[in-house]
Amino acid sequence: MNYKLIISIAKSLLLARWRQTLVAAIGVTFSITMFVTLLGFMNGLNDLLDGLILNRTPHVRLYNEIKPNKNQPVNMAAEFKNSYNFIQSIKSSSSRQEIYNSGSIMQTLQKDSRVVGFAPKITAQVFFNDGTIDITGVINGIDVQAETKLFSFNDYIIEGASIDLKNVSNSIILGKGLADKLLANIGDVIRITTSNGESFSLKVVGLYQSGIGDFDKVQSYASISTTQKLLGRPGTYVTDIQIRLNDITKAPSISKEYEQLFQCDAEDIQTANAQFETGSSVRTMISYAVGITLLIVAGFGIYNILNMMIYEKMDSIAILKATGFSGRSVNRIFIFIALSIGFFGGLAGLVFGFLLSSVIDQVPFETPALPIITTFPVNYSPVYYLIATSFSLITTYLAGYFPARKASKVDPVIIIRGK
Repeated sequence: MNYKLIISIAKSLLLARWRQTLVAAIGVTFSITMFVTLLGFMNGLNDLLDGLILNRTPHVRLYNEIKPNKNQPVNMAAEFKNSYNFIQSIKSSSSRQEIYNSGSIMQTLQKDSRVVGFAPKITAQVFFNDGTIDITGVINGIDVQAETKLFSFNDYIIEGASIDLKNVSNSIILGKGLADKLLANIGDVIRITTSNGESFSLKVVGLYQSGIGDFDKVQSYASISTTQKLLGRPGTYVTDIQIRLNDITKAPSISKEYEQLFQCDAEDIQTANAQFETGSSVRTMISYAVGITLLIVAGFGIYNILNMMIYEKMDSIAILKATGFSGRSVNRIFIFIALSIGFFGGLAGLVFGFLLSSVIDQVPFETPALPIITTFPVNYSPVYYLIATSFSLITTYLAGYFPARKASKVDPVIIIRGK
């Protein structure tokens, strides 16, 4: 089979109806452009939201949850031993919030090849003293270096430097909303009162903004040693251990394993952020659905154009078959026409899609809630361009297959006799 001749004939048919060919190619180009742009923008938005929430969330969190004591006195009484007791308003037990033997746990985690790293943490409820008013808040005692390495803590510091928590004794980084309430700036000294009634002075060395307003109105950060001092606890006191894994998909199984191994509560990231991940998945599905719909619509346009081309070129098809071209050869001519439209239209679509994404990436997007974001987020993953190319060729192939099959079955005798 002479493929050079087939390509030459397909080229002649394309140029003979160049306006229809151009319309079909523009349809594919528009579809691919919007597909790439929509996916890039939507996934860029998802990445932004993931950065605000999921990147600040440990894959596995070890802690001790405060819960009611299961061993109530009535259950331990001999006369009610074989009874089913209904007890209301059970109060939480005086279980310890501290993780028992935290040093040994962290040594075990350090040897686990599945763990990228871990960051100890202390959560302390305090009151920020603003004159005669006490503002409820939370101080998170952190290991600054581990928090920065694993959870991008520095990305959310809008003023000051996080390392000052380690270098400056009795220092604190305030959430932006909380700092606005206290009218506090870097270098100011604020007073806090712990839940035990102890009062301390802390120096403000930075401001933190996560992009979640309610969070920034109550959260603040200090070093672990400073927080232990506030609570009057020893240097081994830790309430949380945040763990980052090599493979996030293994978090549920590893959390159950650690829960049994370390005899404490464990929460995985999928459980902690189930609703958030569902929202991201739905947005991605919608963007894929819209993009694929655009490609299918473009495919119908190519199908209609090839059908019209076959109808108008019945004489040419009959002559080709009368001069020795087989039905398979005719089929390949029209398949080649369809794929040519898909390839060149898709190639142009990829270029325009990248250019349009670049334009969106430069559009200013400024909001006080997200000071680290200056333009609209766009994801330039090569996967989207590969998917767009594949769908372009598949859609145009299917759009050309049925008209090509129809052309291959044309009986030249009937067509010539009709003329």
